[in-house]
Amino acid sequence: MFDSSSIIVGLEVGTSKVCAVVGEMNADGALNIVGLGQARSRGVRKGEICDAPKAEEDIRNAIVEAENMADVEIRSVYLGVTGGHIRGFNNRGVHPIVSADREISEDDVQDVIKNAKTINLPAQNHVIHAIRQHFLVDGQDGITNPVGMLGSRVEVDVHVVHGNLNRLQNAIRSVKGLQIEVDEIVFTGLASSLALLTNEQKELGALVIDMGGGTTEYVVYADGVIKHVGVLAVGGDHVSNDLAYGLKVPLGRAEQLKIEHGSAVVDEECKGQNLSLTSEVGLPLKTVNLENLRRIMALRIEEIFQLIAQDLEQFELFDYIRAGVFLCGGGARIPNIARVAENVLGMPVSIGRTNSISGLKSALDQPEFAAAIGLVKFGSFQQRKRPGRIGLTDGLRRIFGR
Repeated sequence: MFDSSSIIVGLEVGTSKVCAVVGEMNADGALNIVGLGQARSRGVRKGEICDAPKAEEDIRNAIVEAENMADVEIRSVYLGVTGGHIRGFNNRGVHPIVSADREISEDDVQDVIKNAKTINLPAQNHVIHAIRQHFLVDGQDGITNPVGMLGSRVEVDVHVVHGNLNRLQNAIRSVKGLQIEVDEIVFTGLASSLALLTNEQKELGALVIDMGGGTTEYVVYADGVIKHVGVLAVGGDHVSNDLAYGLKVPLGRAEQLKIEHGSAVVDEECKGQNLSLTSEVGLPLKTVNLENLRRIMALRIEEIFQLIAQDLEQFELFDYIRAGVFLCGGGARIPNIARVAENVLGMPVSIGRTNSISGLKSALDQPEFAAAIGLVKFGSFQQRKRPGRIGLTDGLRRIFGR
C-alpha cells in the first residue's frame, strides 16, 4: 500500500475510453506509474460528456481498476478536459514599478501576472491555464526571472487557455458525483505534451498532436514555452463514420475494418484486393474493396493534418518547430499515419514516447495513454510547488462559487 500523500492520479474521460493512471512520487520527486484502469467510454461525444449516468459508470469502472492495480484508494484526480470550445491565445500584462529604488520584487511579479490574467473573456468562459512565457523589463525581452532587477516597468507574456464554463463543469460534476475531488482541470493537449517532450525538444520547438476518438488536440512549444494550442472536434470516430457511410456497412463493422485493415495511405499492394465480410451465422455478407477503404481513411486523415497546417500557417509558427512533430492518442496507431503527417506538414514526424517516467511498461509505451500519464506529470509539478496535500484550486472554487 502506498502513502496516499505521494499518490497522484490522472483521469482522462475520452470519447472512446476512460483512463485513470496512478503515479507515485518518491522523495526525490521522480515519478513512477503504479496503476492503470480503463473502461470503454459510452457517455462522451467529441471529447465532451453527453450522457452523464453512463459517463459516471465508466469513470467508476476505470477508477476501481486503477485502485486495484495500484492498491490505493483514489480520493482526488487531475482531470483532463477537451472539446471544440477550448481556445488559446497569447496575452501581455504590464505593471509599473513604483518603489523608490526601482528594484523589482516578488510582489511586482505576482501583480504583473495577475494583470496578464485579467482578460476580457465572455462571461460564460473560464480560464483553464494562464501559462507564463517570458518577462520584459523596460522593453528588454527573454527574461525568465526579473526579481532583483532594476526597472520602471515589468511586462509578462502568458498563453491563456480558456473554455466554456458549463461545458467544463459537466466533466467535473461527473467526477464529484463519485465522491472524488478534482485537484485541477488540465487541457489534455497540454498533458500529452508534458508526457512526451524533453526540455531540449521544448527549447528547439515541437508540435504535439494527440489524435483521440472524438477530438484532435495540438500544442506548439518554442523556446521552452507554449506558443499555441488548438482543438479540432474531429478524430478516429469520424474515420469510422466515413467508412460506414462509404462502404455501406454498420458502424461497429466499420470500426473493426479500420482496426484490422486500415491504413493512412493507399499503396500498390492493396489495389484490386477485396475483403469478404461474413455475417454472424457465417454466410458471406458482402465484399469490400480494400483500396476504397484506405482511400476513404486517407482523405479524412489528410484533412485533419491540413486543418492543423492552416492554423499553424495563420499564426506563422512553422519556423519555430525545429524538433519536429510528435503524434500520440489512439489515432497514432493507424499504419503509415506519420508518413501522411510528414507530407502535409513538411517536417519529420514520429510516434511520441513518454519520457522521464518509470513504472508500468504496458502503459508507458502506448500512444493512447500519453494524455493520462501527462496529467500525472502535471500533478507532480503542482505537488512540488506546494507542500502537503493540494486542495481545490482558486479556479475551481470560482466554478463552484465557494
